[in-house]
Amino acid sequence: MKKLINIGYGNAVNSDRVVAVISADSAPARRISQQAKDDNRAIDATQGRKTKAVIIMDSDHIVLSPLLPETIQGRFGGDESE
Repeated sequence: MKKLINIGYGNAVNSDRVVAVISADSAPARRISQQAKDDNRAIDATQGRKTKAVIIMDSDHIVLSPLLPETIQGRFGGDESE
């Protein structure tokens, strides 16, 4: 069943297509993000703010979010108040 997850500033992703939500602070996450930007597979949903979470989709796209990974993960369980 399709469920859209709010990833900040009016942007949403389909929860069925999300493979992983990781912190943007680690070196591997920065490498993944940079490679996706170079390959035009990155979707920047930060609205100019600092990237705090990297969302990996099953379509091999990467979505950059300004929300903390814990906040996004909490929304998968139905807790929209965070």
